[in-house]
Amino acid sequence: MDVPRLRRAPPPFPPHPPQPPQHRTDREQRTEEPVLKADPSAQLKLLDVQELDSRLDALRHQASHPPEGPVLRDLESSRAALRDQAADLQIQVDDLTRAQRKADDDVEQVKGRKVRDQKRLDSGQVTNPKDLERLQHELVSLDRRIGELEDTELEIMAHLEDAQRDLAEVQAHLVEQDAKAQELDATRLERLGGLRAEGGEVVARRKEVAATLPADLLALYERLREQKNGVGAALLRQRRCGGCSLELNSGDLAVVSKQPADDVVRCEECGRILVRTEESGLR
Repeated sequence: MDVPRLRRAPPPFPPHPPQPPQHRTDREQRTEEPVLKADPSAQLKLLDVQELDSRLDALRHQASHPPEGPVLRDLESSRAALRDQAADLQIQVDDLTRAQRKADDDVEQVKGRKVRDQKRLDSGQVTNPKDLERLQHELVSLDRRIGELEDTELEIMAHLEDAQRDLAEVQAHLVEQDAKAQELDATRLERLGGLRAEGGEVVARRKEVAATLPADLLALYERLREQKNGVGAALLRQRRCGGCSLELNSGDLAVVSKQPADDVVRCEECGRILVRTEESGLR
């Protein structure tokens, strides 16, 4: 006898979906980190390093955003338009020059034919009255054709002179713009050289000061500086963080004031290293 198989009853509620990992706040992460120790004098030197790093950031910004930059970009756009205009005008001048040369050749060709016909007429070689009349009509027709061709040539020459004048004006303007751009670029390069020279001095000074700091303090500062828009350490002055400019509340001030002088204090708001001095307002 077959025994019926029992079906497992479905659970009364669907299982909970897997929960995403909880992201810890900066404050929660800091509470789990061991308190870093550093001599107060080293913490003060850290502010010197921060000042030098901020100066380097400012120098890099000035080098990548020179005041001449917008003017040079506008000049380059203007020069590009002038070069295109000059190229179009040069093509027009070349075409008109060829047209004038052809018109001049056409005039000379018809004039040569007239000279030959006139010589035949003057030589008396044509004695047949009909031939003589035909030759005289041809000479009249050639005179008329020469006049038409010369008018066309004069018109082409007028257009050519206009195009040459326009081309000369555009080229003169382009030369003026090129000179201005070269002058501005020379100023930019001179400024850039000064910035690089100062940057080299700041880098050397920064290396010298950083070499006196504990490795763990410098490593923390570098990490925070990368995370906090270039500012890893700030002075606590009059109960206010120099990094985020926020004033510490009474509870945080009480905690900070009780910490030993060699504790590396962090701002509870922005997480930057806070360097305490007599100006901090903790007493």
